[in-house]
Amino acid sequence: MTPPVVGVLAVQGDVREHVAALTGAGMQVRSVRRPSELDGLAGIVLPGGESTTIDKLTRAFDLREPLLQRLKDGLPAYGSCAGMILLADRVLDSAPGQQTFGGIDMTVRRNAFGGQIESFEEDLDLSGLPGGPLRAVFIRAPWVEEVGPGVEVLATVRSGARAGRIVAVRQGNLLATSFHPEITGDHRVHRLFAELVLADHAQV
Repeated sequence: MTPPVVGVLAVQGDVREHVAALTGAGMQVRSVRRPSELDGLAGIVLPGGESTTIDKLTRAFDLREPLLQRLKDGLPAYGSCAGMILLADRVLDSAPGQQTFGGIDMTVRRNAFGGQIESFEEDLDLSGLPGGPLRAVFIRAPWVEEVGPGVEVLATVRSGARAGRIVAVRQGNLLATSFHPEITGDHRVHRLFAELVLADHAQV
């Protein structure tokens, strides 16, 4: 059976890495830069990058409204780092005029872990992910300050001053992580998203 097509929002950010990880997870993949490329998608990835720039470019390319509508209609989505910010209903320390797509009932703080120089790696236990701890890479990463009752917390930081900070969540068809699994060569998070996409696609 031919796998469904998953898009990667390709206006800015680490697009190639997500394309490679999704391909490794067995998905057909399409880069999305214009509204017509949303047609026929079974899911979409919002990559890491600069959330304010991605927001501005989706509006400049007339992508914001059609993508927002697809998400409201239940299109499965996965956001990493900047993508987590874009899927948040509420953002702290946002840039003036910054908008998100929303969908996950959570409050996210931008650049919560600090700037580029404070990037770090840590092993995480991610709920529902087989195979043991996941090596997570945090680069100018957000964290989740609070979640609503419908949000499942999948992972928190385990050690140090950051212990307990929420860094992976799921609500319905929406998945988000503070970290960048697309750059580690470990495709388990992308396989988890692929399973979500396939389950949703089977119901169509």
